[in-house]
Amino acid sequence: MANFDLVVLGGGSGGYACALRASQLGLSVALIEKEKLGGTCLHRGCIPTKALLHSGEIADNAREASAFGVKAEFHAIDMAGVNSYKDGVISRLHKGLQGLVKSRGITYVEGNGKLISKDSVEVYGEKYVGKNVVLATGSYAKTLPGLDIDGARIITSDNALHMDKVPKSVIVLGGGVIGCEFASVWRSFGAEVTIIEALPHLVALEDESSSKQLERAFRKRGINFELGTKFKSATKSKKDVTVTLEDGKTFSAELLLVAVGRGPVSENLGYEAAGIKMERGYVIVDEKCRTNVPGIWAVGDLIPTLQLAHVGFAEGILVAEEIGGLNPRPINYDGVPRITYSEPEVASVGLTTAGAKARGVDVVELNYDLAGNGKAQILKTAGSIKLVAQKDGPILGIHMVGSRVGELLAEAQLIFNWQAEAIDVAPLIHAHPTLSEAMGEAHLALAGKPLHAHG
Repeated sequence: MANFDLVVLGGGSGGYACALRASQLGLSVALIEKEKLGGTCLHRGCIPTKALLHSGEIADNAREASAFGVKAEFHAIDMAGVNSYKDGVISRLHKGLQGLVKSRGITYVEGNGKLISKDSVEVYGEKYVGKNVVLATGSYAKTLPGLDIDGARIITSDNALHMDKVPKSVIVLGGGVIGCEFASVWRSFGAEVTIIEALPHLVALEDESSSKQLERAFRKRGINFELGTKFKSATKSKKDVTVTLEDGKTFSAELLLVAVGRGPVSENLGYEAAGIKMERGYVIVDEKCRTNVPGIWAVGDLIPTLQLAHVGFAEGILVAEEIGGLNPRPINYDGVPRITYSEPEVASVGLTTAGAKARGVDVVELNYDLAGNGKAQILKTAGSIKLVAQKDGPILGIHMVGSRVGELLAEAQLIFNWQAEAIDVAPLIHAHPTLSEAMGEAHLALAGKPLHAHG
């Protein structure tokens, strides 16, 4: 038996961030992970998917090179090469993270841990006792009733990351972030893609204007989609999968990707037996990530907050600092930046127009078309920046569509989180020619003094 200030169960984004910060504060830490340090984000999520998307971007650049006066030819996607590139990125980050954990004096334990009491986690018969226990067991790719995930014809995003060939055709069940990103990369790789989404729009949690722009862009790219129609059944043959919708429509493709979200990993881990309050498999916490059981905390995809790696980081740091006596401020989840890394990208922070109005705010809006931005013209990208603001008040939301607009979120989140008004941002000088100019131009326009836009 070993004793620690913190025992962290789960070595993904939330868990390892908590362990690293706690060690900085002089606390003794045991970090337990059943698979690989880094969790979903590093091995099955953020990093590998974005590597695939970058390979897709390179493929598109080769196809479209002549539009930029460059003679180049696109021949084919070499999936062995793509996977080698992707796996190399993961490996380097994994080794760096392992070295970081080791250098901080954290006791790293490989194995399947289970909570056996309010202060103890057991791994293969060995007990690790903590004054505090932090649960960070992450999430898994969900499916739907009646869908048999075989890993070959019907797959999840986990399977999709390890394919050795490009499918000729794919049906993507789910038009959220994961579905749209895989639809985008497979289209770039040359596949025929159809998205099935039960809600009225793609990336339905985003502002409706952003969803509509993404839909237009996907149509232009040849990505098909059916919206507002629910899945009924899927049947497999040796050559394809046929999906039937509740309205009777059928679609067939070589592959079916099930991208209907991720659920919390919480079964058979001892949480309920310890008296922890649960809901739909999620661990319920307060604004400081404390569970109802004193001394037990939870972070990341295990709790019902935004399932984003950077949210996990922030929650892990918050818990470590709270345990360390620093009394950190609770996280404002409205202020978390969000990106769908499709082509084009969809990026946002703050409230949608509908969300702001639902809170009773007197809303004003401003849409700045990237057609007026020099760098956007150079990149040949279309899109916009939409500002949602309180009348005579601060910016409440910033919503962007276009190539590389995710890079503008750094400034956007400062504007939102510091409660800036358009008149505060308008005088700031943005370098020319950059996409960031569009942020300045949008605020100039909202402040009543547009430059490269019609007033």
